[in-house]
Amino acid sequence: MTSIPLIGEAAAVAAHADGARMLAGAKIGVVTFPGTLDDRDAARAVRLAGATAVPLWHADTELGDVDAVIIPGGFSYGDYLRAGAISRFAPLMSKIIDAANSEAKLPVLGICNGFQILTESHLLPGSMIKNDHLKFICRDQTLRVENASTAWTVDYADGQEIIVPLKNQDGQYIADEKTLDALEAEGRVVFRYVGFNPNGSRRDIAGISNAAGNVVGLMPHPEHAVETGFGPESLDGAPRDTDGLGFFTSVLTKIVGGDK
Repeated sequence: MTSIPLIGEAAAVAAHADGARMLAGAKIGVVTFPGTLDDRDAARAVRLAGATAVPLWHADTELGDVDAVIIPGGFSYGDYLRAGAISRFAPLMSKIIDAANSEAKLPVLGICNGFQILTESHLLPGSMIKNDHLKFICRDQTLRVENASTAWTVDYADGQEIIVPLKNQDGQYIADEKTLDALEAEGRVVFRYVGFNPNGSRRDIAGISNAAGNVVGLMPHPEHAVETGFGPESLDGAPRDTDGLGFFTSVLTKIVGGDK
């Protein structure tokens, strides 16, 4: 069945994906676990950026020929035990872990529950616990880009502030002081909350990367800010509805440009 673009989709692709990216035929895998909520949103963001979204099921035993992987948000396995703790043992996760740690350094993005899964998988350090106010929170959140050199942030600039939606109840990032100091020293804090820390995360950390910069995890949801007319706006009413699209164009820039 042919997929009919929704309003604005064609315009968004034209505005944010150049010919080189479109011709590259990049394939971005989007993983679904039982309880995943935002897999379709992530796949749509991939298409808007100009790539092909490839659905991946948690029980798959092969990644196929995807160029990158997104682990979307949701409540995998109902967040039983700990958020992401059960998903870490899915057959596909062993393939993702191996590919991310391989010489090829497969780009992997974990969003919200995906970030939680990446910490449980030890692809990223630290852990996620309940928000310090013990409530679910949903709001548009300002972030500062602290590292624009990862596979998922090269289309941003260091120090740039973006606004994307946030929604979580286990969003408080924690780690011991030694780990936090190392993340800071090595430039692996990729995003920081600005103006308001919504969950009590240590040092206002909203997202981090591994040492190689191919694996990134963050709590806010860039896939919900990718299309003109449907997304956040600044306090003065200025539209910021495509602030999240840079995640998905960044990985295409990385794929097309190699190590650039």
